[in-house]
Amino acid sequence: MSDQPNAHIPAHVDAFEHPLPHFAAHLKAGGTIKIVAIGSSSTAGEGDIVPYPYRLETALRAKYQGRMIDVLNRGIGGQEATEELLRMREHVVAQAPALVIWQVGTNAVWQQGRNVDDAAAAIREGLQLLAGAPTDVILMDLQYAPAVLTDDKIDATLRMLSLIGQIAASAQLNVFRRFDLMKKFVEIERHSLDTIIDPTDPDRLHQSDFSARRIGYEFGEAIAAAAAEVVQPPS
Repeated sequence: MSDQPNAHIPAHVDAFEHPLPHFAAHLKAGGTIKIVAIGSSSTAGEGDIVPYPYRLETALRAKYQGRMIDVLNRGIGGQEATEELLRMREHVVAQAPALVIWQVGTNAVWQQGRNVDDAAAAIREGLQLLAGAPTDVILMDLQYAPAVLTDDKIDATLRMLSLIGQIAASAQLNVFRRFDLMKKFVEIERHSLDTIIDPTDPDRLHQSDFSARRIGYEFGEAIAAAAAEVVQPPS
C-alpha cells in the first residue's frame, strides 16, 4: 500500500482557463486593489455564515502581504441576474474594480416564476456592459445543494450550469465552478450534505460555514494562479 497521500484530497476547484491581466496589472502597479463581488445570498451572507467575499479578501491579503486588497460585497439575498444587472453600473462599474466576480444562476432555478433563459439573457447583457470597463470578470455558478438537485429542479439546474459555461466560453471568461467543487466535497472527500449545506436552513439551499471557507480559499488560489500566467499586463 502506497504511503503517498491521495492527490485528489483535499478537493480543489478546476483551474481557470484564462489569465487575469487587469488584476495582474494592478498587482504590478501597487496601490489598493478592488474586487467587487455581486450576487445573491451566497455573496451577501445568510444567517451566521461568514460569506465567501470576506474569506477571499482574507486569503488574498495573506497571499500578497503588504498589499491592500479590498473585496467589496455587493450581494443581495434572493436576487438573480435580472435584478443584479440593474445594479451593475452603479454598484460595480462605478467602483473601477480590477476584478468582478458575478455569482449567478441559483435563484433562476430555485425560485418559482424564474426562468433560466431570462437569467442567461441578463448575464449576457451584463457582460456586455462590463466588457467596456478595464476589469477582469469571473462568473460563479450554482451551489451543489439539495434544493436544486430535486427531481423537479435538476433539469433546470443542469441547463443553467450549461448556459453559464456557454456564455463564459463565448466571452472568453473564467467560471468558478462552485457546483463541481462542492460535489467533490461529497463524492471525493466524503463530507455529508449537512457539512457543506447549512444544517439549520430548512430550504437546504444555503452554504455552510465549511463551504464558504473552502470556496474563499480556493477562489484565492485560482485567482493567484491565473494572475501569474499574465506575461505582459495591459497598459
